[in-house]
Amino acid sequence: MVLTETPICDFGWKPNDFKLLNIDGNYFSLSDLQGENGLVIVFACNHCPYVIAIQDTLIKDAQTLEEMGINLALINSNDAIKYPDDSYEKMQLTAQQKNYPFPYLYDETQQVAKSWGAVCTPDFFGFNQNLELQYRGRLDSSGKIGDPNSRRDLVLAMQQMIETGKGPVEQIPSMGCSIKWK
Repeated sequence: MVLTETPICDFGWKPNDFKLLNIDGNYFSLSDLQGENGLVIVFACNHCPYVIAIQDTLIKDAQTLEEMGINLALINSNDAIKYPDDSYEKMQLTAQQKNYPFPYLYDETQQVAKSWGAVCTPDFFGFNQNLELQYRGRLDSSGKIGDPNSRRDLVLAMQQMIETGKGPVEQIPSMGCSIKWK
Protein backbone atom coordinates (compact mmCIF):
# COMPACT_ATOMS: atom_id res chain seq x y z
CA MET A 1 0.00 0.00 0.00
CA VAL A 2 1.44 3.35 -1.06
CA LEU A 3 -0.22 6.32 0.66
CA THR A 4 -1.07 9.01 -1.89
CA GLU A 5 -2.86 12.38 -1.65
CA THR A 6 -5.00 14.04 -4.30
CA PRO A 7 -3.77 17.22 -6.03
CA ILE A 8 -5.29 20.67 -5.57
CA CYS A 9 -8.70 21.19 -7.18
CA ASP A 10 -8.52 22.50 -10.75
CA PHE A 11 -11.68 24.62 -10.53
CA GLY A 12 -13.78 24.58 -13.71
CA TRP A 13 -11.99 21.58 -15.24
CA LYS A 14 -14.35 19.56 -17.44
CA PRO A 15 -13.97 15.78 -17.57
CA ASN A 16 -13.69 13.56 -20.60
CA ASP A 17 -16.82 11.54 -21.18
CA PHE A 18 -16.81 7.78 -20.86
CA LYS A 19 -18.94 4.69 -21.23
CA LEU A 20 -18.16 2.18 -18.47
CA LEU A 21 -19.63 -1.15 -17.43
CA ASN A 22 -21.67 -1.08 -14.22
CA ILE A 23 -21.95 -4.04 -11.85
CA ASP A 24 -25.48 -4.70 -13.18
CA GLY A 25 -24.20 -5.28 -16.74
CA ASN A 26 -25.38 -1.89 -18.08
CA TYR A 27 -23.11 0.84 -19.40
CA PHE A 28 -23.11 4.40 -18.07
CA SER A 29 -21.79 7.69 -19.44
CA LEU A 30 -21.40 11.01 -17.62
CA SER A 31 -24.76 12.26 -18.87
CA ASP A 32 -26.42 9.08 -17.56
CA LEU A 33 -24.98 9.72 -14.11
CA GLN A 34 -25.39 13.48 -13.75
CA GLY A 35 -27.89 14.75 -11.20
CA GLU A 36 -29.93 17.94 -11.45
CA ASN A 37 -27.40 19.86 -9.31
CA GLY A 38 -24.21 17.93 -9.95
CA LEU A 39 -22.27 14.72 -9.78
CA VAL A 40 -19.66 13.15 -7.54
CA ILE A 41 -17.35 10.53 -9.03
CA VAL A 42 -15.24 8.54 -6.60
CA PHE A 43 -12.32 6.44 -7.79
CA ALA A 44 -12.47 3.48 -5.41
CA CYS A 45 -11.79 -0.23 -5.21
CA ASN A 46 -12.54 -3.25 -3.05
CA HIS A 47 -9.25 -3.94 -1.28
CA CYS A 48 -8.05 -0.50 -0.14
CA PRO A 49 -8.34 -0.11 3.65
CA TYR A 50 -9.16 3.59 3.21
CA VAL A 51 -12.14 2.76 0.98
CA ILE A 52 -13.25 -0.09 3.23
CA ALA A 53 -13.20 2.25 6.25
CA ILE A 54 -15.50 4.81 4.61
CA GLN A 55 -18.01 2.54 2.85
CA ASP A 56 -20.85 3.00 5.35
CA THR A 57 -20.33 6.76 5.56
CA LEU A 58 -20.11 7.01 1.77
CA ILE A 59 -23.43 5.20 1.39
CA LYS A 60 -25.05 7.56 3.90
CA ASP A 61 -23.52 10.63 2.24
CA ALA A 62 -24.61 9.45 -1.20
CA GLN A 63 -28.20 9.42 0.05
CA THR A 64 -27.78 12.95 1.46
CA LEU A 65 -26.30 14.13 -1.85
CA GLU A 66 -29.13 12.54 -3.80
CA GLU A 67 -31.62 14.55 -1.72
CA MET A 68 -29.65 17.64 -2.81
CA GLY A 69 -29.97 16.65 -6.50
CA ILE A 70 -26.40 15.37 -6.76
CA ASN A 71 -25.72 11.82 -7.93
CA LEU A 72 -22.71 9.73 -6.90
CA ALA A 73 -20.94 6.87 -8.67
CA LEU A 74 -17.80 4.83 -7.99
CA ILE A 75 -15.20 3.89 -10.58
CA ASN A 76 -12.70 1.07 -10.04
CA SER A 77 -9.61 1.47 -12.25
CA ASN A 78 -7.24 -0.89 -10.45
CA ASP A 79 -5.35 -3.66 -12.25
CA ALA A 80 -7.47 -6.74 -11.45
CA ILE A 81 -4.75 -9.13 -12.65
CA LYS A 82 -2.29 -8.05 -9.95
CA TYR A 83 -5.10 -7.27 -7.48
CA PRO A 84 -7.80 -9.96 -7.95
CA ASP A 85 -9.87 -8.52 -5.09
CA ASP A 86 -10.61 -5.62 -7.46
CA SER A 87 -12.02 -7.80 -10.26
CA TYR A 88 -15.40 -7.08 -11.82
CA GLU A 89 -16.89 -10.15 -10.11
CA LYS A 90 -15.57 -9.00 -6.71
CA MET A 91 -16.96 -5.53 -7.39
CA GLN A 92 -20.39 -7.10 -7.87
CA LEU A 93 -20.02 -9.04 -4.63
CA THR A 94 -18.89 -6.00 -2.61
CA ALA A 95 -21.73 -3.87 -3.95
CA GLN A 96 -24.25 -6.59 -3.14
CA GLN A 97 -22.89 -7.15 0.38
CA LYS A 98 -22.86 -3.42 1.16
CA ASN A 99 -26.10 -2.75 -0.77
CA TYR A 100 -24.58 0.12 -2.75
CA PRO A 101 -27.30 2.60 -3.77
CA PHE A 102 -25.13 3.98 -6.60
CA PRO A 103 -23.41 2.71 -9.74
CA TYR A 104 -20.04 0.98 -9.36
CA LEU A 105 -18.28 1.18 -12.71
CA TYR A 106 -15.34 -0.79 -14.07
CA ASP A 107 -12.56 1.14 -15.83
CA GLU A 108 -10.80 -1.97 -17.11
CA THR A 109 -8.52 -0.10 -19.54
CA GLN A 110 -7.69 2.57 -16.92
CA GLN A 111 -8.27 5.24 -19.57
CA VAL A 112 -10.77 7.19 -17.46
CA ALA A 113 -8.48 7.29 -14.42
CA LYS A 114 -5.54 8.37 -16.59
CA SER A 115 -7.42 11.06 -18.50
CA TRP A 116 -8.92 12.45 -15.29
CA GLY A 117 -5.64 12.40 -13.38
CA ALA A 118 -6.98 10.14 -10.63
CA VAL A 119 -4.25 9.15 -8.22
CA CYS A 120 -5.65 7.21 -5.29
CA THR A 121 -8.55 5.34 -3.75
CA PRO A 122 -10.62 7.12 -2.68
CA ASP A 123 -10.27 10.10 -5.03
CA PHE A 124 -13.30 12.42 -5.07
CA PHE A 125 -14.33 14.58 -8.03
CA GLY A 126 -17.28 16.91 -7.25
CA PHE A 127 -18.89 18.59 -10.26
CA ASN A 128 -21.56 21.27 -10.55
CA GLN A 129 -24.59 21.01 -12.86
CA ASN A 130 -22.42 22.06 -15.82
CA LEU A 131 -19.94 19.25 -15.05
CA GLU A 132 -17.25 21.73 -13.98
CA LEU A 133 -14.99 20.52 -11.19
CA GLN A 134 -15.61 22.26 -7.86
CA TYR A 135 -14.26 19.76 -5.32
CA ARG A 136 -11.24 17.46 -5.13
CA GLY A 137 -10.95 16.97 -1.40
CA ARG A 138 -11.63 14.32 1.17
CA LEU A 139 -14.89 12.65 2.23
CA ASP A 140 -14.61 13.70 5.85
CA SER A 141 -12.20 14.36 8.69
CA SER A 142 -12.03 10.74 9.86
CA GLY A 143 -9.41 9.50 7.38
CA LYS A 144 -8.97 5.75 7.60
CA ILE A 145 -11.03 5.49 10.79
CA GLY A 146 -14.45 5.91 9.18
CA ASP A 147 -16.04 7.86 12.07
CA PRO A 148 -19.67 8.71 11.24
CA ASN A 149 -19.51 11.76 13.55
CA SER A 150 -16.66 13.44 11.67
CA ARG A 151 -16.93 16.68 9.67
CA ARG A 152 -18.68 15.87 6.34
CA ASP A 153 -16.31 17.76 4.00
CA LEU A 154 -17.71 16.39 0.72
CA VAL A 155 -21.36 17.00 1.63
CA LEU A 156 -20.60 20.50 2.95
CA ALA A 157 -18.59 21.37 -0.17
CA MET A 158 -21.34 20.22 -2.50
CA GLN A 159 -23.94 22.10 -0.45
CA GLN A 160 -21.82 25.26 -0.73
CA MET A 161 -21.50 24.66 -4.46
CA ILE A 162 -25.29 24.58 -4.83
CA GLU A 163 -25.72 27.72 -2.72
CA THR A 164 -22.90 29.84 -4.19
CA GLY A 165 -22.05 28.19 -7.50
CA LYS A 166 -18.51 27.44 -6.31
CA GLY A 167 -16.79 24.83 -4.19
CA PRO A 168 -14.71 25.88 -1.17
CA VAL A 169 -11.35 27.49 -1.91
CA GLU A 170 -9.78 25.62 1.00
CA GLN A 171 -9.94 21.84 0.43
CA ILE A 172 -8.14 19.14 2.36
CA PRO A 173 -6.82 16.44 0.00
CA SER A 174 -8.19 12.95 0.08
CA MET A 175 -5.66 10.26 0.82
CA GLY A 176 -5.57 6.57 0.20
CA CYS A 177 -3.84 3.77 -1.65
CA SER A 178 -2.33 4.63 -5.01
CA ILE A 179 -4.23 3.44 -8.05
CA LYS A 180 -2.78 0.09 -9.12
CA TRP A 181 -1.63 0.75 -12.68
CA LYS A 182 -1.04 -1.97 -15.25
